[in-house]
Amino acid sequence: MRGFRLGPVSGALRWRPFAVVVVGLGLLALAAAVSVARGDFPIPLGQVFDVLMGGGPRGQRFIVLDLRLPRALTGVFVGAALGIAGAVFQSIARNPLASPDILGVTWGAGAGAVCVITFGGSLGVVGGTMAEVGVPLASLAGGLLAGLLVYGLAWRRGIEGFRLVLVGIGVSAVASNFTHYLLTVGDVTDASRVMVWITGSLNGRGWEHVVPVGLALALLIPAVLVGARLLGALQFDDDTARGLGVRLNGARSVMLLLAVVLAAVATAAAGPVAFVALASPQIALRLAGTATPPLLGSAVVGGLLVVVSDLVARLAFGGFELPVGVVTAVLGAPYLMYLLVRSRREARV
Repeated sequence: MRGFRLGPVSGALRWRPFAVVVVGLGLLALAAAVSVARGDFPIPLGQVFDVLMGGGPRGQRFIVLDLRLPRALTGVFVGAALGIAGAVFQSIARNPLASPDILGVTWGAGAGAVCVITFGGSLGVVGGTMAEVGVPLASLAGGLLAGLLVYGLAWRRGIEGFRLVLVGIGVSAVASNFTHYLLTVGDVTDASRVMVWITGSLNGRGWEHVVPVGLALALLIPAVLVGARLLGALQFDDDTARGLGVRLNGARSVMLLLAVVLAAVATAAAGPVAFVALASPQIALRLAGTATPPLLGSAVVGGLLVVVSDLVARLAFGGFELPVGVVTAVLGAPYLMYLLVRSRREARV
């Protein structure tokens, strides 16, 4: 750790977490560039950078700027939002199992979006512009509702991490079953669209998906970073945190609300991409060697996981493209089992 001063701003810089962010950003930029370059019409990396600098023929500019770059940026932003949301949840609950996936936030967001897809499809209850704009808005509302429900049910004169996880698992089960019930209400076309959406997919993502999640990150990440000191204090027991001058309930409520909004916005853009919010903070924690999941490191690792998984989903199976959520689920399921086994061993000790 080394102190620094930039004008009136001073602080302490820990080199290992800083290196994780810098190296991670380099890998993330390389993965995004490869994602833009590869596809049915491969484009050399040099020509991709030429297009990004304003050059290149019209055909390559269309492929890069209108088709592939929005998809890659959506993956980066969605992964970053899920990664930092997971870091906040796990820091507050002091539990590596606490993530928007497990606590029902992403399933709540998915249920809200599926309501609009189903009732705006064959049933025609929701139509026109509302049927298109309503999907991300309903997803955001569903995520917020699920987050508030978990928070309210887990509240017993405060929030305790283990109770938060148990209540979240229950809410997640209710939201997922309600989503699958909606599959039986609509017709086959609606059901197929819903299945792709709830799996988590970046297919067909354009600038209309990049802009909302990018703006949300620009507003919410600085707010979360301002609260990083609170997360550092919340890693201790309640008495110690109070001794440090932290108002526990207010700090937890604000940080959880920010994390819920981040997870809901990410889900609104790409659907519930599984296990990114669960695994990214723990990977970043081990790389950075910190006591709690590093916020920026978790965001970078989350973006890298989604972009690389989407690249695998597009290119590893010939002409058949999988939703990115299938790849992250295949990678994340063994990791979840590892966490459960490790938690059980720690409980025995």
